[in-house]
Amino acid sequence: MLEAGLVAGITSGGGRVEIADVMPTPGLAALVVKRGADAGVVVSASHNPFADNGIKFFNDRGLKLSDEAEAEIEEHILKHDLGSKAGAGFGAAEQLEGALEAYVWDLVRRIPLDLSGMRIALDCANGAMHRAAPLGLEESGAEVTVLNADPDGVNINDGCGSTHIGALQEHVRSGAYDLGLAFDGDGDRVLAVDRAGEFVDGDFIIAILAKHLKAKRLLRHETVVTTVMTNLGFHIAMAREGIEVVTTKVGDRYVIAEMLKHDYVLGGEQSGHIINRDVSTTGDGLATTLLLLQALREMDMTLDQAAKVMTRLPQKLVNVPVRDKDALDAARPVWDAIAAEEERLSGHGRVLVRPSGTEPCVRVMAEAGTHVECDEVCQRIAAVIDEHLG
Repeated sequence: MLEAGLVAGITSGGGRVEIADVMPTPGLAALVVKRGADAGVVVSASHNPFADNGIKFFNDRGLKLSDEAEAEIEEHILKHDLGSKAGAGFGAAEQLEGALEAYVWDLVRRIPLDLSGMRIALDCANGAMHRAAPLGLEESGAEVTVLNADPDGVNINDGCGSTHIGALQEHVRSGAYDLGLAFDGDGDRVLAVDRAGEFVDGDFIIAILAKHLKAKRLLRHETVVTTVMTNLGFHIAMAREGIEVVTTKVGDRYVIAEMLKHDYVLGGEQSGHIINRDVSTTGDGLATTLLLLQALREMDMTLDQAAKVMTRLPQKLVNVPVRDKDALDAARPVWDAIAAEEERLSGHGRVLVRPSGTEPCVRVMAEAGTHVECDEVCQRIAAVIDEHLG
């Protein structure tokens, strides 16, 4: 339905549309550049349930639009009658064949792998990676088991994928696998599970990739870009490795903007949204998978061994439903509560409170010396948020 609406709208305005069918978001971004298109559009619920489907836009360089560009477009739409072309002025639409295969083979060509003897489990979240991920690994020599690769339009991210890692952990523990990898619904994120079923999040993956790239002298400026959500343990690990960390606010577009501004090659988020600019223009779960497996092979390490590069500090994240998340800025009692918790932690932890970018809630994150302390900090702040904004 959304695809049909988009195609009708673009063609009625005189535009020409190439429909790439179901493919991962990063594949579409790459396709924009390859086809010389003016823009790219993805219908996606990302890591959310299918009912949250929305639209992502990419510019002609395969990059997500900036906040400023989106605001300018919105203002233009609200102020002008865009209308439609008449008769011969209509655009046209055509099906683009082989787009997904071209995206996969391009990555495989640039990141060659020999995974002979490895057993790998892939959780495709019943989403856009259900064909791409198995295709990308089938020539590597690994024994690959594919889970949740039967999308029906409503089961995307439903109890599976990177947002529900538990099922993959159990499967890996019971099957003598070397590791497991879980994508989100649109394929721009990936998280991992080691051979013991232990969770390896985006912070660990970025740390492994950063160390590997530095050893190969490919980590430009010996710097990585992350967000304020990145665990303190990551910062400690990178300092030990002699790698600089630049921090942005939460959102892959802000990470990428910083990377472009200073020509950094590696960046990403704890959620598994990771960008290597030598390979992709945006977060790419399949590219990250291939790069991680390549790093493990070249370092001759298992995932659990490589993950020892950092030690994660206890962290807790709580989502608090609110009436108006934009009211957070002016909620003085909430900020007073945050300040009190920061003083209580007195340098051995931290608190981050921010409105969600996609849901009507406020996210509360705490890091401290113990999980109990994290829970208590989050509960106290969440109670104040609920009282004044809930």
